[in-house]
Amino acid sequence: MDFEFSDDQASLRDAVARWVDKGFGFERRHALAKAGGASREVLNELAELGLMGLAVPEAHGGMGFGAVEAMVVMEELGRGLVHAPYAAAALVTPHLLAAAPQAVQAQWLPRIAAGEALVVLAHQERAARYRLHHVTTRATVTGAGHVLSGAKSVVPAGDEADAFIVPARLSGADDDTAGIGLFLVERGGAGVNVRGYPTQDGGRAAELTLAAAPATLICTEGYETVSLAADVGLAAACAEGTGLMERLVALTAEYMNTRKQFGVPIASFQALRHRMADVKMQLELGRSMSYFASMKLGEPAPARRRALSQAKVQLGRSMRHVGQECIQLHGGIGVTDEYIASHYFKRLTLLEMTWGDTLHHLGEVSCRMQDTAGVFA
Repeated sequence: MDFEFSDDQASLRDAVARWVDKGFGFERRHALAKAGGASREVLNELAELGLMGLAVPEAHGGMGFGAVEAMVVMEELGRGLVHAPYAAAALVTPHLLAAAPQAVQAQWLPRIAAGEALVVLAHQERAARYRLHHVTTRATVTGAGHVLSGAKSVVPAGDEADAFIVPARLSGADDDTAGIGLFLVERGGAGVNVRGYPTQDGGRAAELTLAAAPATLICTEGYETVSLAADVGLAAACAEGTGLMERLVALTAEYMNTRKQFGVPIASFQALRHRMADVKMQLELGRSMSYFASMKLGEPAPARRRALSQAKVQLGRSMRHVGQECIQLHGGIGVTDEYIASHYFKRLTLLEMTWGDTLHHLGEVSCRMQDTAGVFA
């Protein structure tokens, strides 16, 4: 199998890396986080690079790129600890809108690609425990279309968004996979209430409450559509985690080569070198599974869902190990807010819980294991 990136993919990586090095240092990120975590300014700059249209079809003003290009971009944004909900806005949303009628796509996709509109998925509910099919928000048919009533939690950049894509139940029980529709709700509509707050990693999220809010139907196969979009988000999280870990490992190695005890760099201590070797092994395990996740996005749903859960299990373990070990190898300075390593650690910690934590995906992998390996009849 060829793991070499094409010239276009390498150029894309270089373009993102140059923007990060030139325009997004730690001082800027730290200032944005302390100011409350607003990210529209950063998303606008990414739009100027064309990155907001990465997954938008060319017919709607985007680039029409695929999973590998998205992985390349997410790795570089992770290395730079870029303060923006890029995956939610530019990767997940276009996959959801691909199921919408052409009129809805034409209304929103060009604006997303140009950075003029921020549309995010609002799917999490308090009792769902990462289950995509647990939907209690209800859709009611009216003379003008549909109205939605319910609540969604931890909506990324929700108080900055212009619209939300909301799964809501058209029929059935709360945990049925059938009967879920997907709707677009504009933030300024009647019955839409948004309460924003900062997150632990310096970003923003919001609680969304809908009370008979007008909505535009995207599709009636909501569970299948959200499942694919969730896998796109999972692959993006794996790629971002790889970039985060790579940069944190490099920071730790640099610190160990300059920090001295007993007159010598601590990197010369054998016990610490062994710990660093374990950290690098976890990084490479995570990187390989991130590649695996991106390559499996085009598979049929059963194989795709299992592969993405397998990848998230490994990335969850790798991110936790790398984050904790690198902070411990730094000592006390590693947890100070003024030092960049602590911010990498917080982002890794939050990312481990994004789209389902490690235990959740371990359960998903277990449920999808059909082979007996000859042990059982």
